Amino acid sequence: MARKDLATDVLIVGGGLVGAALGIALGQAGVDTIVVDRDDIRVRLDGRSEGRGFAIAYGSRRMLETLGVWRAVARGAEPILEIRVSERASPFFLHYDHRDIGDEPLGHMVEAGTMRTALLTRLAALASVRTIAPARVERLEPGSDGVTARLVDGRAITANLAVAADGRTSRLRGQAGIRLTRRAYGQTAIVCTVGHELPHDGIAHEHFLPAGPFAILPLRGNRASIVWTERADVAPVMMALSDDDFMDELAWRFGDFLGGLELLGRRFAHPLFVQYADRMIAERLALVGDAAHAIHPIAGQGLNMGFRDAAALAELIVAAKWARRDIGGADVLASYQRARRFDDAMMMAATDGLNRLFSNDIGPLKLARGLGLAAVNRIWPLKRLFMRQAMAAGVDLPRLIRGESLHG
Repeated sequence: MARKDLATDVLIVGGGLVGAALGIALGQAGVDTIVVDRDDIRVRLDGRSEGRGFAIAYGSRRMLETLGVWRAVARGAEPILEIRVSERASPFFLHYDHRDIGDEPLGHMVEAGTMRTALLTRLAALASVRTIAPARVERLEPGSDGVTARLVDGRAITANLAVAADGRTSRLRGQAGIRLTRRAYGQTAIVCTVGHELPHDGIAHEHFLPAGPFAILPLRGNRASIVWTERADVAPVMMALSDDDFMDELAWRFGDFLGGLELLGRRFAHPLFVQYADRMIAERLALVGDAAHAIHPIAGQGLNMGFRDAAALAELIVAAKWARRDIGGADVLASYQRARRFDDAMMMAATDGLNRLFSNDIGPLKLARGLGLAAVNRIWPLKRLFMRQAMAAGVDLPRLIRGESLHG
């Protein structure tokens, strides 16, 4: 039997975290949406071998609350109550404490499997959203009154707007002729989870070492997510070590302030680079998340940027639908690019600059950045500004990030 062609308002290609969040936001507002993903949903729900954790900013938490997802996420989330930034062998440091600006945590650490399960479960419960998986879009055919997606299995999906949420290697971005600017850092992130003897008390640590930042991020229980930035030529050597030898190297960088350490699960290595699409839009197409930008993990802001993309785009789509305007029209897409381009560019510049400043062992720079950490730590208005920026707690943000509904 021939498979039936489909029609919808919005087609989201990619059912990862950002694509799922966008689908939920649209589905809650009654926008007919189809999400196409290349992986079987059972694969997406199996996070056992992934090893990743995400730092969820306060603004992202408010968005997840509004989407009806946070209660499920919170069961596996660890509040970040303090952040301590330091450089090895330096007396200077920077200390953020959530009590300095209110009662809310600075953010939360959430493991990838927990986040994915909560989002996909909520997505499946919405009557306005259909998920097609596993399936793959072969190409998009945009036109003046809509876009047609041709699937590999022969089906077609017509929509007013297509959204590329298909990751850093986005096929749709390339097919749309959107140029990509990319620069490798010559660094690799070694990611793993460790257990430790003593409680972490909700404190995240970022140690700056000559090869790059070494982050210790609190998870539920006496566990921490490690993001160890190492030189690209050294990382394979570390990955090839036995578990015992690897833990010796890690412990030297970690320190003994949390007692004995134990490797939990596998280790993973990810080459690091910065990249951005020269445009976030094309005819009948919008890019979100990693399809639009990828940044250094030094500040843990990659997923939060993607959530802000989804929040801004959903707000514009819902407003256009209520006003009976073309939700995939050039004016809506241009508004989306204006809404997101500056914020994304500023975050990319900030993370790139921090990595360049701290990932070296040059004497004068070491002194200058140490004095800079100390200065920020003592200048309260500047410190407060940085804290609120990292939390995404300002007022000039998409409604969902402010915790406001799109359909009420």
